This record gives sequence, structure tokens and C-alpha cells, in this order.
Amino acid sequence: MQNRILVVDDAEVNREILRDMLADEYIVETAQDGDEALKKLKRHLDETAALLLDLQMPGMDGFGVLAAIRKNGWQNRIPVLIISSEKDVDIENKCFRLGVSDFIHKPFESSIVKNRVRNTVDFFAGKHQLEQKVRKQTRELKKQSRIIQMQAEKLKEAGAFHNLMMQYHCAIMEVETKLKVLNEEFSQEYNRNPFESIKSRLKTAESIYEKLSRKGYSVTVKNIEEHLNDVAGIRVICSFPDDIYRLARLLIRQDDIILLKEKDYIKHPKSNGYRSLHLIISIPIFLSNAKKYRKVEVQFRTIAMDFWASLEHKLQYKKDLKNAEEIAEQLKNCAESIETLDYQMQDIRNKIDSHNE
Repeated sequence: MQNRILVVDDAEVNREILRDMLADEYIVETAQDGDEALKKLKRHLDETAALLLDLQMPGMDGFGVLAAIRKNGWQNRIPVLIISSEKDVDIENKCFRLGVSDFIHKPFESSIVKNRVRNTVDFFAGKHQLEQKVRKQTRELKKQSRIIQMQAEKLKEAGAFHNLMMQYHCAIMEVETKLKVLNEEFSQEYNRNPFESIKSRLKTAESIYEKLSRKGYSVTVKNIEEHLNDVAGIRVICSFPDDIYRLARLLIRQDDIILLKEKDYIKHPKSNGYRSLHLIISIPIFLSNAKKYRKVEVQFRTIAMDFWASLEHKLQYKKDLKNAEEIAEQLKNCAESIETLDYQMQDIRNKIDSHNE
């Protein structure tokens, strides 16, 4: 337990005054110069709750002690409070730059001394506990990551898993073909294309393992089929919002496609501003000896929605941003502006088409 206070001052009367003030709460050690202070710190570093340090001392002064603390890497293990009659702003700022936690000015006032020492010790102890918790969580996350990696490698080696992923890839190709056919038809009939591009992806083995584990399911081919809807994913980037709904409607009207679930984040955006139309569909694939239905998640977005989602995704992976809340609020405002812009552009297109007619 850190319950020692080390008081370093060349004046004996100051050492004794501080000892008397703090003796009820701490074991108070004293040192008359920097050299003696460093020896006692080294001997009792783990038990020392705080260092009360004078700046002006013969031999090694307070700045020399601070330099030695930094050299030994102790600055994150023990808080330093400067005890001094010096009130020069430049000197105080220099001390803070060197890692000093607080100042106690002479002459000493008992209540001020006790409160500043107690607050500094409590703050440093809380910070230390938080750092330990973060380190523990980091170790656990690394351990979980290694487990996921190992299980994913086993999954990759399984023939049934490879066969299932092949089937999901075929399902993606089936959906892409249907969308491209619709695109060709629109191009001929309306002299424009309903979408700008198609992007597809298959979930990695690591991501599949992590998601099933999070849902509480063992990693089996059967559970992948039954409990994951987004192993196969397609993102369709459209120019205008009405193209999204028209294209989605035409896709799910085809008699071999089954609509399993629809989430309309365009009409009902998420709280952070995210907008997109999500469809979970089931589509048949024709193998050499069987017909199988596989699920595909199809997301429809405008160009602006997709650009916004890409930027928001980067924010989610930047855990050390100091102004993350401010950026999130800016992104939400941008999402609302994008919605307005999308419909304004759509209105302009409608006016141009009407004129051409």
C-alpha cells in the first residue's frame, strides 16, 4: 500500500512542520537534500504515495531531483508537489512541464497542505488503477484476438467451410447478374443507369468466428447458415434516392428471390445520421447436383451516403481522438445536409428529364 510521504527540504523546521501536519494520515519520511531523497525513493518507491520537494537546496536541488526522476522513469509512479516560497510564474510553468502535480507555498497552512496532498494522492492512485485496468483489458483483448485467429485458421482448413463460402460467392454473382441486367434495361429504356457501381465482399473467417461467438453460438457451418445474414454482402451505389427504391423493388419482385428482412435507414436514419436501405434476400444457386438458397445482404446508398458512411467508419476505428464527440456531431449535421442535397439533385434531374420529354 502506498502510504508514505517523502518530504525533501534543507530546512529542518519545514520538514518537521510538514511531518506534524501529515503524520495522522501517512508515514512521513524526510530528506535534507536531493541525494538523500533519491536514495530513500529508490528504497521505498512502491510504498511512497507522494514526494514533497523543495526547489532551493544545496548540492542537488529540486530541479536535479526532477531530472533524476524522469531519467529513472519514475514520473508515472509517484506524484511530486513542490514546496516553495517561490511564486514566479515561469518557474511554476517549468515545474509543470517537468511533470510536477501541484504546488504548496510557504508559509504552510495545515488545511491547504492536507487537502492538496490528499487530492494529489487520490488522483494519482485513481489514474494508476485506471492504467492497470486498461493494460489488463488490452492483454485480454490480445488473448481473445489470438484465440479468434487460431479458431479462424481451423475454420479455414475445414472443407465444409470452404464449400459454404464458395456457395455464398456464387450467390453474390447471381445478385450482381440480376442487377446488371436491370442496369442494361434502364440504359436502353431511359437512357441512364440506375446505379453507379456495385461492390461485393465475403466475410472473413475471423469476422465470422467473432460474430458467432458474440451471438453465443458455436462455430459450425450450420450456425453460419442459420444465424448470420451478412456473410455475403453487396453494396449498390445509386445516383438518386428514388433509384434506390425503384431498383430494390424490381430486384425483390423477381420470382426466384425471397425477401427475408428490410431495414430502411433512409426514411428512418440511425441516431448518428447513418442512411442506407438494407435488404436481406435469399437467392437460389444451381450446383452440379443441387439447388441451394443462400442469404445475401444488399445495401443501397447514394454516392453521398456512401462517402459519409466511409468517413464515419474511420471515426469508429480512431479510439484515441480527443474531439471524437465533436466530430460525431459534425458528421450527424453533414448527414442531414446530404439528405437535403440528394433530394435537391433528384429534383433537378426530374426537371431536366421533364424538359427533355
